[in-house]
Amino acid sequence: MRGLRLAAGLMALGLTLAACGSKNDTGSGGTTTGGSSAAASSLKIGLAYDIGGRGDQSFNDSAARGLDKAKSEFGIDIKELEAAAGETDAQKEDRLRQLAEGGYTTIIAVGFAYETAIEKTAKDFPEVKFAIIDSAGPAADNVANLTFAEQEGSFLVGVAAALKSKTGNVGFIGGVNVPLIQKFEVGFTAGVKAAKADATVQVKYLTQPPDFTGFNDPAKGETAAKGMFDAGADIVYAAAGGSGNGVFKTAKANGKFGIGVDSDQYNLPALADVKDVIITSMIKEVDVAVYDFITSVKDGKFAKGEKVYDLKAGGIDYATSGGKIDDIKTKIDEYKTKITSGEIKVPSTK
Repeated sequence: MRGLRLAAGLMALGLTLAACGSKNDTGSGGTTTGGSSAAASSLKIGLAYDIGGRGDQSFNDSAARGLDKAKSEFGIDIKELEAAAGETDAQKEDRLRQLAEGGYTTIIAVGFAYETAIEKTAKDFPEVKFAIIDSAGPAADNVANLTFAEQEGSFLVGVAAALKSKTGNVGFIGGVNVPLIQKFEVGFTAGVKAAKADATVQVKYLTQPPDFTGFNDPAKGETAAKGMFDAGADIVYAAAGGSGNGVFKTAKANGKFGIGVDSDQYNLPALADVKDVIITSMIKEVDVAVYDFITSVKDGKFAKGEKVYDLKAGGIDYATSGGKIDDIKTKIDEYKTKITSGEIKVPSTK
């Protein structure tokens, strides 16, 4: 049965092989489960992308930068597999099993959508070290859960949006209406209101689960942003993966502005034609988490359980590239200090 499922998964999904990774040590949490240090040359790292894959200019690309850095520094054997739109948990599971059965003893699943697949696969491959990005579950001795305080970074870009808006009307576009993306929305709204209590925040989600195409549909991003601009917004923050590219395109066409997510999107070559409308980005250091995890396995320091990358730990930040928020940076940093000191507790749920 496993063979049949694997064959079906391969036919439906296909493979993408490439050489693939980011920064330094950060974060907290986890319990060391031990294991001797592995020679870098013997490490075989498998990475399964979320929808959009390498090249999404956002979430997946950040994970890829972490993998690329580890490959460059450690000379490890890597294999990357892409996700497909509309796939099932069984297909995700088959992807992870393919890596495990192929001898990849360290496997990274990019995105909370892999939670069920990781839970099932980890039980059958107890010798494999797994990591899942953006999910506190499942709890297992061979699973590291790498999560982020997205609400904190979103608060800071919310402050930026409020202070730079000329209309007092800004927008938030989420890729899919799930609890993770709601953290971005809630933090952004809190930041906007902290800086300008009477500001209006328009909110739109591109799709509802189980439809996850909202993370990779620039046309939907364009349409949603156009509606917000027509309704008076002059700045829109998109937490929508590749769909955010459509938001920037519409912003440029309408003389408005956008806020990026996950990566410093102003500096991404593929977005060079719209960079002038990106005033800041909420940086989520997925690359750091991926690199840290691979390093921990290499050094024999794998830690199971949740490791939270927050603002204080340097896992979350905001970008200043382009100089468009230089005039308000001092004000944003005041809020940043209040968050890291605990004076401000940024909400993460509605």
